Amino acid sequence: MSDDDVARRVAALYPTRFLRSYVRWKIAADPVYQAVFERVRGTGERLIDLGCGMGVLAAYLRERGFAAPIVGADHDKLKIAIAQRCGLADATFMVDDVEDAIELNGTMIMLDVLPYFDDSAQSHLLRVAAADSDLVIIRDAVRDGSWRYPATYAQEAFSRAVRWLKAKRLNFPTRQTITAAFGGFDAEIIPMWGRMPFNNYLFVFRRSSAGTTSE
Repeated sequence: MSDDDVARRVAALYPTRFLRSYVRWKIAADPVYQAVFERVRGTGERLIDLGCGMGVLAAYLRERGFAAPIVGADHDKLKIAIAQRCGLADATFMVDDVEDAIELNGTMIMLDVLPYFDDSAQSHLLRVAAADSDLVIIRDAVRDGSWRYPATYAQEAFSRAVRWLKAKRLNFPTRQTITAAFGGFDAEIIPMWGRMPFNNYLFVFRRSSAGTTSE
């Protein structure tokens, strides 16, 4: 099945023309879905998608044949209701704060979550993920001196202004903030820009006695 077929089939699960167009564009433009699938394929451990939104990642993984249980958590009731309507097998979506759902055991996925928390909460989330999970995958824009960072901030500020994102703050982490909690893990850190100008990176942490880093 081609990438376009996957995007089309996932988009067809959503109830309105706008959402179907958005989901299809998002999967085509954002490489994170393929990247997550490549790193969790073949695993049977429960997957915890923190900040799951409308469940696009879960729907994509199911379409690609990922069969392990999926739990999605998000504080946005409307988006959770949309995710629940997709009818995905062995997938549970719940209205919950990330701070509560982080304590579930399983492969931990956090896509574009950390900027909505202050420094203390970010550190807490990362420490709990490192303590409870053997595989943690994070995609976030990082705060640095690149031209991509202000472009990212402007886009996120707009999304908050139009209420697509219900977030109290924007507090983008540094790369060091994300990696500090994962001593004793093998770390893979790669750019995750796709067709977009945003300063996104993928952080993949696998528990290991070696604890090496590749970039």
